[in-house]
Amino acid sequence: MNISIWPGSSSFEPNVGDTPFGFYDDDPDFQTDSDKFATFSSRRLGYPIMDVELQDIHFYTAFEEAVTTYGNEVFAFKIRENQLSLEGADASVDVTNSTITPGMGNIIRLSKQYGAEAGSGGNITWYDGSVDLISNKQVYDLNAWAKERGLDCKGGIEIKKVFFETPPAITQYYDPYSGTGFGFQGLFNSFGFAAMSPATNYLMMPLSFDLQTIQAIEMNQQVRKSNYSFELINNQLRVFPIPNATGGRMKFQYIINGERLAASVPEGDGAIANRVTSVLDAPYSNPTYSRINAPGRQWIFEYALAFVRETLGDVRNKYSQIPIPNSEVQLNGDALISQGREDRFKLIDRLREYLEQTSRRQLLERRADESEFRSKELNQVPMVIYVGILAALIGLSNMSIFL
Repeated sequence: MNISIWPGSSSFEPNVGDTPFGFYDDDPDFQTDSDKFATFSSRRLGYPIMDVELQDIHFYTAFEEAVTTYGNEVFAFKIRENQLSLEGADASVDVTNSTITPGMGNIIRLSKQYGAEAGSGGNITWYDGSVDLISNKQVYDLNAWAKERGLDCKGGIEIKKVFFETPPAITQYYDPYSGTGFGFQGLFNSFGFAAMSPATNYLMMPLSFDLQTIQAIEMNQQVRKSNYSFELINNQLRVFPIPNATGGRMKFQYIINGERLAASVPEGDGAIANRVTSVLDAPYSNPTYSRINAPGRQWIFEYALAFVRETLGDVRNKYSQIPIPNSEVQLNGDALISQGREDRFKLIDRLREYLEQTSRRQLLERRADESEFRSKELNQVPMVIYVGILAALIGLSNMSIFL
């Protein structure tokens, strides 16, 4: 068997195919660390006491994949942290090495949707409409009303408000004859109020009397007669009481469903054709290796070593037994693959746990805890009594008494 054995040294050459993708070949730090990693990992695998059946390209491939995996984990975490601020932004602007400050854009867009539904602002137009009331007709088809006006092709309409309400009880409470010579006019004259405003008769009544009277009027409308109300199901408007005359008109407000869908798309100036819509197109790329700090590079070295173990295990599994005089040697390919896979999973879990501890929420909670502990500590410090200043103030006070 002719198996390539690691010679003990390497010389990385950029852009000649040493790495599969060449993501970091032009980075001077990556070029230097590639050969350092090859030496480091080969020695961890037992070289030079043990032969390592790998070539330099195996080390470079594992190193490139480890850097990419590290970047993917970090940036996936950053996307999760900043997705609300990224949605609707220009997807062509790479934010890999940028600091993103949480913005209110997405929250404002959401609040506009709530405002539009509640009728207190937003970015959806409320339109006015009306139907003629017909004697003895109780149900009015507003879908047919919309179809007559060509609104059905725009997704139809949704009724937001119907102006079919009970007249305020206060309009039935005030005495229409007050101050006209009828009703309580004699009482007004006896108190000298004949020339006053029509509402002056209520000066003699407590406010609780007014409230009870208004409540009695409202209860009377609900119990003794059909109160003004309506029922709206699938834009079929049923009114109560049934109109007893023709000629009235009932008004309502509505929105066009197609405009609601259009309003849910982020607003823009038209120049940005490519916007961030999800985590799929968040503008992050591969990391810049030279910007990765020492703890990050250490993680990359360990993760790449786990890859190299698996690769070496695959190579040795191809020749699981090597014949020697009068015997055979069993290679440890399965053990290398198992250990390499286990190491990779542990490293991923460790990195994700670390990233979670540095999340925006965790950092804010930690800062709040530190502030609380610092405040408790400061409360234990005794306050200083300035005796000299206090004595001087007492002396000035005594002088003012003599003066």
